Amino acid sequence: MQLGFVTAIVPELSLPEVLQLAAQIGYDCVEVMCWPPSKADRRYAGVTHIDVTQLSDSAIAEINQLQHSTGVKISGLGYYPNCLSANLEEAQAAVEHLRRVMQAAPRLGLQNVNTFIGRDHRLSVEDNWPRLLDTWGPLMELADSLNLKVGIENCPMLFSKDEWPGGKNIASNPEVWSRLFRDISSPNLGLNFDPSHMVWQVMDYLSAVRNFGNRIWHTHAKDATLDRHRLNEVGLLAYPPLYHTPKLPGLGEVNWGAFIATLLDSGFRGAMCVEVEDRAYEGSLADRKASLVQSYRYLKNFIP
Repeated sequence: MQLGFVTAIVPELSLPEVLQLAAQIGYDCVEVMCWPPSKADRRYAGVTHIDVTQLSDSAIAEINQLQHSTGVKISGLGYYPNCLSANLEEAQAAVEHLRRVMQAAPRLGLQNVNTFIGRDHRLSVEDNWPRLLDTWGPLMELADSLNLKVGIENCPMLFSKDEWPGGKNIASNPEVWSRLFRDISSPNLGLNFDPSHMVWQVMDYLSAVRNFGNRIWHTHAKDATLDRHRLNEVGLLAYPPLYHTPKLPGLGEVNWGAFIATLLDSGFRGAMCVEVEDRAYEGSLADRKASLVQSYRYLKNFIP
């Protein structure tokens, strides 16, 4: 298993600076954000450490040299839009750029792209499904032709009024994963599994790893706390930020020893990338660097 971090937390650093930071701390890898160059429409989005629209052969050579000189590998390319957005123009742009990210990965010698399935947040799972299959069938045909593994992160993307009531990523629970894997036959469709999203849905992340271990291509290391006092006041159907807080690994409710042991027992040997979304560490670049150091020291206790 390789330990890394998601580059979205250091948007002001260049890719060489990101890899040098990872090497200084001791990380093995990074998941590199590949949003199209633009203004972010939400936190942690819009970060472009590799611009796949400008990926020349010389740029690829420079990226490969960076990995060689720092000893830090790229675990995968990350792009997390909503390919099923209620805004059809937004959805089309997301699909088109995701195809470019997927085509860029093998040129960089990579086998993993991580993303969301997306969702029209206004509709039920059933009413989203026909469009989901129409969108993701061709995307996975492309992935299969590239022999590329696509890891779907299990975040419900339900944080704010504009995401209410369904959230903007439908693949947030085991029942939907089973349906996805049954209806889209690609062997390359899998999960970018983050246990913190199971914590705030009050679900068993260890059971999910045991049942879907053979479909986990990549993992995120993020923790979460549930404020039981607030939960008793607002209930599970309230906006999740009213009772749930993302934290660094070790500062929340995830049992990291049990989680990593279960991953290893399931045969997982891929990358675990720290995803910093802990506002207590977002005051400055120095704070965010400190969060990566703290997370590394904590998780190395469990990773061989």
